Amino acid sequence: MALYEHVFLARQDLSPQQVDALVEQYKGVISAGGGSVGRVENWGLKSLTYRVNKNRKAYYTLMDITAPAAAVKEMERQMGLSEDVLRFMTIKVDKHEEGQSAMLQKRDRDDRGDRGDRPSRFGDRERGDRPPRSFGGDRDGGDRGPRRPRENFEGAE
Repeated sequence: MALYEHVFLARQDLSPQQVDALVEQYKGVISAGGGSVGRVENWGLKSLTYRVNKNRKAYYTLMDITAPAAAVKEMERQMGLSEDVLRFMTIKVDKHEEGQSAMLQKRDRDDRGDRGDRPSRFGDRERGDRPPRSFGGDRDGGDRGPRRPRENFEGAE
């Protein structure tokens, strides 16, 4: 049997329990086709890059599937008919990843909030030995010399 990674996006107005029910429904389709579903990761409600069927957000779910191609085709057919599923993508892989997917690792890293000794991006950065910025003049603060008066300008000599 072939190995697949399958990601689908469910509508934003569904509850997490309804998304879990969708996962169970599609697990049943795979099982009926002679396959099995391994890891299931719910990535949660995320913003979409662009609107899809008037939705700005969607529930993302990843499933690792071991099944014959016919079972996967049937699951994709049913997802295409469902109004609750906005998009889906199935990729054939050589082997399933161990542990968490990259998306969950990224979320865990972001949730920690532990940034070490790095300064924040705005405002509280140490200025070091740099002189304060002056508005006007060169960036290095050098003197450009005396200014010449403008010609054909009132108040000019």
